[in-house]
Amino acid sequence: MPSLYWKCQIIGWGTVSLLWLYIALVRDRFGITDALTNYVLDIAICIGLTHTYRIFSLKQGWDQLVIQELIKRVVPSILILSVLFMLLMNVKMSLYIYAYSGRNTFSENLLLWNPVLITGARHMSIWVLAYHGYKFYAREIDTAKKNAQLSVMAKQTQLDNLSAQLNPHFLFNSLNSIKALTLENPKVARRAIDLLSDLLRSSLYGKEHTTITIAEELALVKDYVELEQLRFEERLRIKMEVDDASKDFTIPPLSIQLLVENAIKHGIDQQLDGGTVEISVRTDGNHIIITVKNPGIFSKKEHTGLGLQNLSERLWLQYGGRSEFKIEAPMEQLIEATLKIPIEKR
Repeated sequence: MPSLYWKCQIIGWGTVSLLWLYIALVRDRFGITDALTNYVLDIAICIGLTHTYRIFSLKQGWDQLVIQELIKRVVPSILILSVLFMLLMNVKMSLYIYAYSGRNTFSENLLLWNPVLITGARHMSIWVLAYHGYKFYAREIDTAKKNAQLSVMAKQTQLDNLSAQLNPHFLFNSLNSIKALTLENPKVARRAIDLLSDLLRSSLYGKEHTTITIAEELALVKDYVELEQLRFEERLRIKMEVDDASKDFTIPPLSIQLLVENAIKHGIDQQLDGGTVEISVRTDGNHIIITVKNPGIFSKKEHTGLGLQNLSERLWLQYGGRSEFKIEAPMEQLIEATLKIPIEKR
C-alpha cells in the first residue's frame, strides 16, 4: 500500500501534467502514443527531482531547522531545481526531435533558457513550500503530543505524591482512634484493628486506579464509620441517602471518606452529645453532588487541614475547572461540605 507521500506525489504531479498533455495533443498535435509517453516522462521528471530533493533535505536534517535557517537553504534549492527541471525538459524534447527528424539538438537545448524555467520555478516553489509546510505542521503536532504526554505524566506524578501523603494521614488518624480503644476496651480494639486492616487493604490496592466507583467508596466509608463508632458508640450516628443510579459513577478514592472523617473530627468529637453525620449522593445534570453535613461551629482553620487541601489539589489535577469543593455553614451549628464532580464511568 503506497504511503501518503507517494500518493500525493503521483496524484499531484499526475494532475499538473494533464495540462502539458492537453498542450501536446491540441497545440503541438502529438499523436496519442507520443502524448502519453510525454505525459509519463513529465511525471517521472517531476517526481525524480522532488524526491531527490526530499532525500537530500532529510539527510541534511533540514526538517529540524527553524524557519529562518530553512529559508536560507530553500531559496537556492528552488533555483537549482528549476534549472534542472528546464534542462531535463529540454533533453526530453531533444530526444523527441532526434527520434523523428534525426537532428541532434542536445547542445543547443542545454544552453537554451526558455519559459520552461519559469514553469519549473513556479512548480518547484509550490512543491518545496508545501513539503516543508507539511513537515513543519507534523513537527508541531508531534511536539504538542509530547508536551501533552509530559503534562499527563506530571499530573500523574502529582496525584501519586498526593496519594502517598493521603494514606499515612488516614492511617495515623485511625491509629489514634484505636489507641484510645486499647485502654478502654481491648476486645473492641481488636475488632477495630480488623476494620483498619480491611480499610488499608482497600486503600492500598485502590492506588492503581485514579478513581473508584461510588459503591466502592461507600463500602470503605461504612467500614470507617464502624471503626469510629467503636470509639464514639451512641454519640456517632450516620444517615445516608444515595441515588442508586449514581453508584456506578466514579470519583477520586477516599474523597467521601475524607469529608466524613473531617465531619467526625471537627464536628461530632466536639459535641458533648455527639450528633448525626448526613451523607447525600445525587446526580444533577452532568455532575454528581456529594454533601456531608454535621453539627458544629465552622472554623476556617480547622477545615483547611492536610487531607482537605490534598482533596482540593486532586480534584483540580483530575478535573480542572469542571469540579467544585466547598465547606460552609448554611446555618448556626451546622457545617456542610459539598463536592461537585463530573459524571464519569470506569
